[in-house]
Amino acid sequence: MAAPRDGLGAVETEGNGGRSESSGAEVVLSSDPATPAPLCPHGPTLLFVKVSQGREGTRRFYACSACRDRKDCNFFQWEDEKLSGARLAAREAYNRRCQPPLSRTQCVERYLKFIELPLSQRKFCQRCQQLLLPDDWEKHGEHQVVGDVSLTQLKRPSRLLYPLENKKTNAQYLFADRSCQFLVDLLSTLGFRRVLCVGTPRLHELIRLKASGDKKSNIKSLLLDIDFRYSQFYMEDSFCHYNMFNHHFFDGKAALEVCRTFLQEDKGEGVIMVTDPPFGGLVEPLAVTFKKLIAMWKEGQSQDNSHKELPIFWIFPYFFESRICQFFPSFCMLDYQVDYDNHALYKHGKTGRKQSPVRIFTNIPPNKIILPIEEGYRFCPLCQRYVSLENQHCEHCNSCTSKDGRKWNHCFFCKKCVKPSWIHCSICNHCALPDHSCEGPKDGCFVCGELDHKRSTCPNISTSKKVNKAVRKKKQRKSNKMKMETTKGQSMNHTSVTRKKERRETAHQYLCS
Repeated sequence: MAAPRDGLGAVETEGNGGRSESSGAEVVLSSDPATPAPLCPHGPTLLFVKVSQGREGTRRFYACSACRDRKDCNFFQWEDEKLSGARLAAREAYNRRCQPPLSRTQCVERYLKFIELPLSQRKFCQRCQQLLLPDDWEKHGEHQVVGDVSLTQLKRPSRLLYPLENKKTNAQYLFADRSCQFLVDLLSTLGFRRVLCVGTPRLHELIRLKASGDKKSNIKSLLLDIDFRYSQFYMEDSFCHYNMFNHHFFDGKAALEVCRTFLQEDKGEGVIMVTDPPFGGLVEPLAVTFKKLIAMWKEGQSQDNSHKELPIFWIFPYFFESRICQFFPSFCMLDYQVDYDNHALYKHGKTGRKQSPVRIFTNIPPNKIILPIEEGYRFCPLCQRYVSLENQHCEHCNSCTSKDGRKWNHCFFCKKCVKPSWIHCSICNHCALPDHSCEGPKDGCFVCGELDHKRSTCPNISTSKKVNKAVRKKKQRKSNKMKMETTKGQSMNHTSVTRKKERRETAHQYLCS
């Protein structure tokens, strides 16, 4: 699922079992806060450094935080690049042109006018993905327009809008009703009164529907999403146009204050954050953003509650477990398989390797979370948590070890349980697929190849930099020498050609005389 950043290499490829061998890029999270990142249409950019096996790029660069394909956002700037005033002005003008055509206030005004229209005049343009007021009808006359838009349809905008399925940019896969209903019921059972929905529009809809139809339900919801189209369906206190990869509120301080107020209401009690980022997204910037939201929530806490954590459901593929737990050690992964309506593979009822790999990571104790028995989950009395039916308890590991819903086998050489399709390789000294390549580790550190750390924390990185610098100098000297030889050869060839031309002209004059 984690498609690589186009032109930057494989930044997150744990779903394939390792990194790209050729090249990659890593996010630099420790950039100088005194130097603000340049802006692209999606807010502040991220700082990257190119790396390859054993080598590090000499220059760092800024690129878009949200779009991993430069066809969607072609922003690129070297960290040390100085731009002229003209280029900066052109960039600012371009960023303004890329913003939504209507401001947040205008969207709210149009929405209030729209719901006052009689049913026969409520129209939605499918081509422009826009609610139409009577003044707009002539302009959209030749477009495909849906009429008689009911108030019920307005409460489910994810069914009116086309999903943005470019997985290199938006990856807007929407929860299936089964998974969405499970989450709403679970949140209610756990006693939460407010839900911060970060990139979960369908969950936001269902929470609001339940609150409007059930007087006993007192759950409120705030949606933060990068899809600005939702602006036309919600008031300011229900939706914020937001980029979760750089913690950017497109509508400025007003939107940020809406989020802050929501998190700190009732001194921060009874709130949970539920997030479903694009699966190809980078874990590092997401973790940084979520920690900023946690810090915003903690501002409203008293000193006595400083030890408390903001409850979180992070919905992501299971093969990112180690990366997520690296940033949030208190998180654990639930066995519940999250399904999606508009995804060809991640649907309920599939078995074996075709099951959905998407799970819920949370800092809520798993013994408090009841998974539906009718969907094939059972309670393990030894682990004190609900697990999938085929996730058998291993007496050697003393836990239910399966991650993907299948029964895993214990390897006594590796001293852990592994996938049923894996076998122990005596050459690699660990379990892997039968047709794997025994060329050494492809995961872990780019510099030394060790699996227990990344390049940024490698103890050999200073030595690697010195070696790479010497190699680059040697290559530069060789390149300069080749250029000089090429120039010299071209000069000699030019002299030879000139002499031949002079001899031909002399011979021609002689023959014609």
